[in-house]
Amino acid sequence: MKILVTVKRVIDYNVKVRVKTDNTDVDLANVKMALNPFCEIAVEEAVRLKEAGKAEEIVIVSIGPKACQEQIRTALALGADRGIQIETDELPESLNVAKLLSKVVEEEQPDLVIMGKQAIDSDNNQTGQMLAALTDMPQGTFASEVKVEDAKAVVTREVDGGLQTVELKLPAIVTTDLRLNEPRYASLPNIMKAKRKPLAIKSPADLGVELKSHTKLLKVTPPAERAAGIRVSSVDELIEKLQNEAKVI
Repeated sequence: MKILVTVKRVIDYNVKVRVKTDNTDVDLANVKMALNPFCEIAVEEAVRLKEAGKAEEIVIVSIGPKACQEQIRTALALGADRGIQIETDELPESLNVAKLLSKVVEEEQPDLVIMGKQAIDSDNNQTGQMLAALTDMPQGTFASEVKVEDAKAVVTREVDGGLQTVELKLPAIVTTDLRLNEPRYASLPNIMKAKRKPLAIKSPADLGVELKSHTKLLKVTPPAERAAGIRVSSVDELIEKLQNEAKVI
């Protein structure tokens, strides 16, 4: 079985995000970048399936500028076999990403595609669903458990009412939730080995995809500052403030 895993370069989740002074976008100057946490979970799940003898090859694909090769190499150090970079200096929106990935799926013919359910920068949570529609593959989103047996994937999904289990006929697409696994750390020997693993570089034109924008970023503003809390001396005072100041009751 071949597994295709998508990864994205994002601002490290420990970094406090800054907005540009002209409110046109997020300030990325001198900011630490990292592998999207949900993508890291996807890589870990693919590696576990390979270690369990369910998969023979793990292919990593990422879309972005040359700098995203760092995140591909990180995934290779975690246990993937080879990488594909679709190089573009633009930041494609979800539909464009799904179209590019559909072409990679067409070329690679993976048995299973594992993706993070969302990226922590745009938080769209829609690329996996769009890819499933474009490739006509069954999907299991928000996965907290994945089992692969007899050309089928049994996926336990986290839904509003609790858990839902679905059975998908392979090839299929799975998007990962936080509780699926705990990613490992890459060892130094594996980091060195990752530098020698194959990494193919393609362009959107190579895949026959023209990037078109369907949305326009108008303005980015930081969240409002939270006011300091206050102490109240009695329940009556608390109720009075909730009614007349906060106006929540």
